[in-house]
Amino acid sequence: MKKFNSLVALTLLLSVFFVACEQEEETMVKQEVSTDVLIALEDAGFNVTDQPPIKFEESYIVEGDILLTYKQILNLAKTEGISINSKQYSTNNLVNTNGNRNITVFVSSSFNSATSAGIDLAIQRYNAENLEITFQRVNSSNNADIVITRLNFFLEFFGVLGSAGFPTAGGDPFNQISLNGRLTRLGFDTGGIATIVSHEMGHCIGFRHTDFFDRSISCGGSTSNEGDGGVGANLIPGTPSGATLEDGSWMLACSDGGDRPFNPDDKTALDFLY
Repeated sequence: MKKFNSLVALTLLLSVFFVACEQEEETMVKQEVSTDVLIALEDAGFNVTDQPPIKFEESYIVEGDILLTYKQILNLAKTEGISINSKQYSTNNLVNTNGNRNITVFVSSSFNSATSAGIDLAIQRYNAENLEITFQRVNSSNNADIVITRLNFFLEFFGVLGSAGFPTAGGDPFNQISLNGRLTRLGFDTGGIATIVSHEMGHCIGFRHTDFFDRSISCGGSTSNEGDGGVGANLIPGTPSGATLEDGSWMLACSDGGDRPFNPDDKTALDFLY
C-alpha cells in the first residue's frame, strides 16, 4: 500500500467492523471534534461525514487511519477537489534515499507473537522488492526511524486497525505507526496483519490510498473522495486507470481482513518512487 495518506497515512486506516469486544470496566466517551477542525478538514478535501474524525489527545484520526495533529490540520492547504480515476498515488513529500536508505523500525513489546510475525513479514515484503529503501527491525526505540506502538484502547474500541502519517518536508519517513493490539482476536492471520502493517508503512513513505478518489471501492457505502488533503495525491506513472477491489492493492483504504501482498501495479508504483 504505497502511500496511504497520513497526512496521517487512513491506513490503512484499513478499517473493519469489530465483531467482538471484551467487556471493559472503563466507560468509553467519544470526544467532540471542534467546528474549526471540521471546517479545515473539509476545506482540504476530507470527507468528515461518512467517516467522522476521532479526537484522541492532541491529534485526530482522519479517514480511518490518517493521524494529524491540530496544528497540521489548521495548516492544511485547501484543495479545489479531485475527481481523478486512476490507480496509484503519492504525497508531495517522499523519503530522501540518497540512492540507498535503511529505515530502522522498533516494535513495542506489547504485541503478541503472531502480530510480531506479521510485522516481520511486512518488512520482508518491502525488502524483497530491491528498492532504494530497506527496513530493519531494531531493539531500541532510541533514534529509530519508525516506532510501532499499540493503539490506545479508545481507538481500538472504535474499530481503528492502525494509523500513521506521511513523510516530512525534510525527506524523513513518518516516525510512528499505531497498531491495533487485538488483530488476532479479530481474525487476522499473519498475512492479514502483514497487510495492515505494510499499508501503514506505505503511508509513512508517501503512499496515498489506491482508491482515495472513491473509498467506496474498498469500504462500501456511498462514493467518498478523500481529496488532495493538503499533502498531494499525485498519480504514479505506469499504473493503470481505475482501482478495483479484485486487484487487491495493499493501499486500498479499507481491509477485508485478508492478505494483500504487493500486486504487479503496486510493485510498479514502489519501483517508480524508490
